[in-house]
Amino acid sequence: MASVPTIDDLRAAAERIGPWAHRTPVLTCSSLDTMMGARLFFKCENFQKVGAFKFRGATNAVFSLSDRDARRGVATHSSGNHAAALSLAARLRGVQAHVVMPRTSRAVKRAAVVEYGGRIVACEPTLAAREAMLESVIAETGATVIHPFNDPRVIAGQGTAALELLEDVQDLDVVMTPVGGGGLLSGTAIAVASLSPRTRVVAAEPAAADDAFRSLKEGRIVPSVDPQTIADGLLTSLGTLTFAIIRERVAEIVTVSEDAIVAAMRHVWERMKVVIEPSAAVPVGALIEGAFRARGLRVGIILSGGNVDLDQLPWVRR
Repeated sequence: MASVPTIDDLRAAAERIGPWAHRTPVLTCSSLDTMMGARLFFKCENFQKVGAFKFRGATNAVFSLSDRDARRGVATHSSGNHAAALSLAARLRGVQAHVVMPRTSRAVKRAAVVEYGGRIVACEPTLAAREAMLESVIAETGATVIHPFNDPRVIAGQGTAALELLEDVQDLDVVMTPVGGGGLLSGTAIAVASLSPRTRVVAAEPAAADDAFRSLKEGRIVPSVDPQTIADGLLTSLGTLTFAIIRERVAEIVTVSEDAIVAAMRHVWERMKVVIEPSAAVPVGALIEGAFRARGLRVGIILSGGNVDLDQLPWVRR
């Protein structure tokens, strides 16, 4: 595969993961349509295996490996959904996943990794510590690294969610995703540019973790430094590959307050009866807060995941 995946790579990924991944539904919400004066279409990746879109990219990467490489296992560093996704994808292929996780990772996400068969290697909660521990694991095991987002196989897999959305809903004016490391956003941008070039791709990001917004504005990767946001799936900086795709094909990145993220998450739970995690609520928060104005538009929104610690709901006072 070339460094930047093509639409053919996304289609190949869709075929490769087809036996394993769910084709998730697209839902609507009349109350949100009325609030925004728009037609909104929600691609529900919270219903995906492991509860997040990450299963698509991890599965495409794992099943792209040769038998020889797969036998040595796979490895990554991740604080959450990619860790669980890679663990399950590896189990489905019958190989071991080694997952470097910060010791501060949420208990619910650590438990998911163990349940799916992954081996957790704990580290300190810094990028340097993650990378150093991952190098140690690779030296010990010979495992193949599957990066959470800066990998063309992962990007192609994530882009299959947008492929399905564009097949199910025609004539979208905008497709929105959250952005952290950029795997979902860049895969979505490739799909949209190829299949619906008049459709704009817009990303939403917590204002408290706005490195992607600043990176697009400044034309260079601005690292994420100690971000403090409830959207814990969006803490990482963009990768070199994802940034290159985003810079070329994404129209806009908007930022969202913490209050709007929580309000959006609660609205989706209450009105749509759908459980989403804070990271998935960020694009909805952008609409509620007016960071992106959707009035009169047809907007597709990828709800990225639904992994929530029910003992730590943000609207429950303690």
